[in-house]
Amino acid sequence: MAFPNTSDSMESLECSSSSDETSSGYTSTTDGLVLEVPEEQVQEALNHLNQSIETFSTGLQMIPCPTENQEHEEVGSCTEIDTSLSAGISLNPANLPVCNKLITGKQMGYNTLDATPRHEHYVNSLAPGRLKRSRPSLDVLRNAIVDELQMVPINLDQDVEICDKDNLEFQEETDENKTTNGEPVRFGWIKGVMIRCMLNIWGVILYLRLPWITAQAGIGLTWAIILMSVVVTSISGLSISAISTNGKVKSGGTYFLISRSLGPELGGSIGLIFAFANAVAVAMHTVGFAETVRDLLIEYNAVIVDPVNDIRIIGVLTVTVLLLISLAGMEWEAKAQVVFFIVIMVSFANYLVGTILPPSEEKQSKGFFSYQGSIFLENIVPNWRGETGSFFGMFSIFFPSATGILAGANISGDLKDPAVAIPKGTLMAIFWTTVSYLAISATIGSCVIRDASGIVNDTIPLNDTDCEGLSCQFGWAFNECRQNETCNYGLANHYQAMSMVSAFSPLITAGIFAATLSSALACLVSAPKVFQCLCKDKLYPFIGFFGKGYGKNNEPIRGYLLAFIIAVAFILIAELNTIAPIISNFFLCSYALINFSCFYASITNSPGWRPSFRYYSKWTALFGAVVSVVIMFLLTWWAAIIAVAIIIILLGYVNYKKPDVNWGSSVQAGAYSMALTYSVSLTEVQEHVKNFRPQCLVLTGPPNVRPALVDFVSSVTKNTSLMICGNVVTVSASDTVAEDHLQWLNTRKVRSFYSMIQEKSLQAGAKSLMQVSGLGRLKPNTVVLGYKSNWQKVPGQSLEEYVGIINDSFDCQFGVCILRIKEGFDVSQKMQGQYNLAFQDSDDEAILDKETEIEPPIIVPDIMNQTSTEFQSCQGKKSIHIYWLYDDGGLTLLIPYLLTRRKRWSQCKVRVYIRGTQENAEELRKEMQLLLEKFRLGFQDVVVLTDIEQKPHPKNMQLFEDLIAPYNIDDYSGNELEIPPWCISERDLLNHTAKSERYIRINEVLQQNSQDAALIAISLPITNKTACPSSLYMAWLESLSRDIVPPIVFIRGNQEDTLTIYCQ
Repeated sequence: MAFPNTSDSMESLECSSSSDETSSGYTSTTDGLVLEVPEEQVQEALNHLNQSIETFSTGLQMIPCPTENQEHEEVGSCTEIDTSLSAGISLNPANLPVCNKLITGKQMGYNTLDATPRHEHYVNSLAPGRLKRSRPSLDVLRNAIVDELQMVPINLDQDVEICDKDNLEFQEETDENKTTNGEPVRFGWIKGVMIRCMLNIWGVILYLRLPWITAQAGIGLTWAIILMSVVVTSISGLSISAISTNGKVKSGGTYFLISRSLGPELGGSIGLIFAFANAVAVAMHTVGFAETVRDLLIEYNAVIVDPVNDIRIIGVLTVTVLLLISLAGMEWEAKAQVVFFIVIMVSFANYLVGTILPPSEEKQSKGFFSYQGSIFLENIVPNWRGETGSFFGMFSIFFPSATGILAGANISGDLKDPAVAIPKGTLMAIFWTTVSYLAISATIGSCVIRDASGIVNDTIPLNDTDCEGLSCQFGWAFNECRQNETCNYGLANHYQAMSMVSAFSPLITAGIFAATLSSALACLVSAPKVFQCLCKDKLYPFIGFFGKGYGKNNEPIRGYLLAFIIAVAFILIAELNTIAPIISNFFLCSYALINFSCFYASITNSPGWRPSFRYYSKWTALFGAVVSVVIMFLLTWWAAIIAVAIIIILLGYVNYKKPDVNWGSSVQAGAYSMALTYSVSLTEVQEHVKNFRPQCLVLTGPPNVRPALVDFVSSVTKNTSLMICGNVVTVSASDTVAEDHLQWLNTRKVRSFYSMIQEKSLQAGAKSLMQVSGLGRLKPNTVVLGYKSNWQKVPGQSLEEYVGIINDSFDCQFGVCILRIKEGFDVSQKMQGQYNLAFQDSDDEAILDKETEIEPPIIVPDIMNQTSTEFQSCQGKKSIHIYWLYDDGGLTLLIPYLLTRRKRWSQCKVRVYIRGTQENAEELRKEMQLLLEKFRLGFQDVVVLTDIEQKPHPKNMQLFEDLIAPYNIDDYSGNELEIPPWCISERDLLNHTAKSERYIRINEVLQQNSQDAALIAISLPITNKTACPSSLYMAWLESLSRDIVPPIVFIRGNQEDTLTIYCQ
């Protein structure tokens, strides 16, 4: 039976009665007898349990419940344990009264830690110092049950975390923002999003430009312009709604939505310019307000200094007041926005009342005649005038007024439920503002004619029949000003047409003030909120200072001050016509990326893309993204280029720095989807020798221990083919170790996979890696090993395994490469500095090899110190010597060729050595040159070795005999039937005498010709795996590479073509 638990550290405790059979480690109500326990006893048990786990921190110790033969007194006298936070707690279910009554059976000592599903298991942040609820790990579930009277500490570090308020990036309702001052202020969808978005959408264009646009484009095309703009913003609103309902949205607004969807590269760049654009937009809206006030001062002859400086003075004073409102807190800022909203609504009502009132003679002289069908029919068609007199010209002027839909999303951290408020509030704001734009365009287009003189004496005289135009129907003659283009009033000439039409014109002025100030205040709040989230993510240097929050709402006061300084700086310029188009394009970039985020997240088919808002389409989102980019260039093409260039620069910087963040972005999902698609489609591609690539399985062990081997193979495969670093371990290793190895490879800029396998022996693990590594066509075809320098010191079985790996590789039809460097590979004992310790001379150097390791070295953070190798340095104009002694299909030529394609090796000359006799040397040389020319490798220098079949020097023969002496069968004293396979018999020596002498002689040739080479590539000897002892084979390799200074790589293909002279 499961007991519901209210503890912070443990979700459930199940006590059950079972049979004598051993428990499986997981209990449900069907595992055994279900016992009915009174609720009072359950609560009593939980109270005891809660008291016993108050000090629970990082560990857990289980004491099994006693058997039925034990007395209750004995049960209570448990061994004392340390109950400190560091030691964890001891949970003895027998101490619980209820469990004590339930414990029956021979081996009842079973307690399940299985937790019921809880919300707390899936949240990331809690109040400081509070223990995070966590489900038990597999390790706990499977290993917490022990034999009787045995206590085993269980490490729960991976499951339990205590939140540190200094490290919390985003706080929920129970975070550090809870102070003694009260709860943070949170807003609903109306006050927090809808009103805020409506205020930001409404602006001076509504009051001062919409009537003029109606006169130019006519009511019909003006509605088309409005609806086209709304289509773009509506699609963006749907995309915002989808993204904001795909998981919990925290503070950061637009930046948070884009960065968590498209990753830090695009999110960081758009976040920085979006915050800057909002700060500059504060100046733009404030200057708009200041210009209106300045015009009023001029009208009443109350100029402060001069027209330009008046704008500066009024603007600085205004933005200072807005800053004080913002610093007072979001609650006061929201109240101010409500006041602005009421003022605008009153101005709308005032305008609508004015349209139905009978016009005065003064208003008629300015073109207002109340609702008239003839005026509507006249104004429904366009009448283009001036340089901007075109459809797209009017569209470019109107479209910025339709923006502002992100004002609610930008304060996402201050919303009660962003997933509900953002979609609902944003879409409702778009709807009501669209209605208002359409209504004002239609009403003013039905009341006011395009041209009027404003002169009250321009009425039609009696018996005058020369009057032309619509105004003649109403008794006014505006012919002269219309023909001379000197009319100062009417829709086409008077920007204050709404003020003229309204019942009380000062209310329209108040509406203009409210629209500009509300937009400025919204931008002043949005910029720091977005910038604060960006600062906390630390994507850019030197900005973390502005991320600190204050008060119960975590207000970015430093960000407010920065936005204020930026706004004041641009206000003092007092000329924003140049910067305004760039700012508009920054907002359009945000719309484009939000739409693209929605499209890309949908197209990747990621299981993690599950927005609760369903009314969107990936194709409409893509359309919105494309249209937003098109509009950018339609508005101001040069500003669009500047905006895109800035984004690319910022994107390049973040991409170069590669911040250590993992947000599960759709880019990651897209990368997986693309990789999966191409990997599957690659299986349908037939193999062809022209497309052969050496796909390398590198038996590195821990890659950081053998950096030279990693660097060599990386130089061959980087951006060309597959590389997998394989590590065979004989004990279990945690996944975090594998992550550390991958991080080391990424830091070293090595493009490689890492695969670790646990096997009983190195040979078995290596063979398993050969069989299971890769995917489809992306499978290794070449095994790369490091040379076993200490082969003479290790046990014979280890030697047998090493040679066995080579034989297994050939059995699997793999090519084989063995790299030897003079100093050895293993640097696990020498990684103490940044300089090249891997190649320093040391007499007492202990050379370790991966085959004798019991477990991989422990990876610690400072292992990220990268040891340099000679494969990372520029080789200059050295040479690469290829000893192509045996035809293996061309792999011996291909690998050095791929190496020369790297910048570090590109200047090296390549010389090819082949076997021959004195008689046919010239013929062989020309034949090889012709073959190399047809291979198109760029190798031209060919040398024929005519003395390779000579007898080696007796001294070198003696050294060879000394090498194999410890493995000679004559020195073995055991039973003949128990002769180990690595021992060498007289028959073995006799059968392989010619080969042994040839390899010793080749070493003499190498020392004579290639001691100054940058690299030597030579054909790897191959022999019958059952006829040649492993010790003899290693003696050949040792003899071939003895006393060679440059790195030497033994290469042998699988005898299949890797090069071709044909084009098909």
